[in-house]
Amino acid sequence: MRLLIRRLRGALLRLAFNRRAALVAGLACAGGAIWLAIVDAPWENWVSDGIGLVAGATGAALIVVALGGRRPDWVD
Repeated sequence: MRLLIRRLRGALLRLAFNRRAALVAGLACAGGAIWLAIVDAPWENWVSDGIGLVAGATGAALIVVALGGRRPDWVD
């Protein structure tokens, strides 16, 4: 389980460091979350609402990272 979490974390960091991929993935996550919020599907419940919130927050964070870029670890 720990190894799986570490691998997922590494994959997410590699995605965030690639600006173009982060923008595409962020727009996809945010678009899916917006679709879940707007469309009233018959299969929706509290689980899909939670997944939509997490996907929306992740998408927004990836979009901010893609547009803002990486900042240096230190300032001279």
